[in-house]
Amino acid sequence: MQVHKRVGIWMDHSEAHIMPLSAGEMATEILPSGFTQELRADTLDNGESTMHNAEKHLHSAYYKKLGNVIKGYTDVLLFGPTTAKEELHNLLKEDHLFEQIDIVVKHSDKMTENQ
Repeated sequence: MQVHKRVGIWMDHSEAHIMPLSAGEMATEILPSGFTQELRADTLDNGESTMHNAEKHLHSAYYKKLGNVIKGYTDVLLFGPTTAKEELHNLLKEDHLFEQIDIVVKHSDKMTENQ
């Protein structure tokens, strides 16, 4: 009998809130993407192409970190207000390591800390 490990990940392009589903108190881990508005402004000063390259590189590293987190679960819910969840889901679908993981994507609005 397989034990289901479930996690919900609320995410946008700036950070992900990782919320494992358990019987105890919910512990949320926040994983920042590293691409801040300050970095965007700094790299934009060097040109739009430089800014897009930096953004792409940091988002790729962000999605890779989230993929490493997801590997430890059997059921995953990706939700949030931006297209980041779909971008991550598309990357995970291409990787055979995630074939056995049930990943569901839902759109949701911004959440408060209590929600």
